[in-house]
Amino acid sequence: MIIYGTALLACCHLLGIFLGDLLGQLIGVKTNVGGVGIAMLLLIFARLYMQPRELLPKPTEAGVGFWAAMYIPVVVAMAAQQDVIAALRGGPVALLSALGAVAVCACCIALINRTESQAEIDAAVADLAPLAE
Repeated sequence: MIIYGTALLACCHLLGIFLGDLLGQLIGVKTNVGGVGIAMLLLIFARLYMQPRELLPKPTEAGVGFWAAMYIPVVVAMAAQQDVIAALRGGPVALLSALGAVAVCACCIALINRTESQAEIDAAVADLAPLAE
């Protein structure tokens, strides 16, 4: 069943890459723009859609959770390959957009943390306890 989580990730990844390429063409850049990020968002939305409808069994959810956690190092590795110095030399737009993205993410994380109740957090921790054993 964990393989279904990997299959879901693969579908989200392929769709994210396609949408990233499409976005790049729309803005006139000959590269993928945010394909991995789009794929991660698609994976999150698919998980949020499937969980309440009980379409995501626990082993499949474990596979999705594993790959969702693995996406963070992948994104960091991809960002490390980009030429940051050339982007900064290109003008302040790159620096301002980076700072803006960090600020928006920090605000979203704070908002998410404030909207979750303690009961939801305790239930999530209880659900993950059998996986840790």
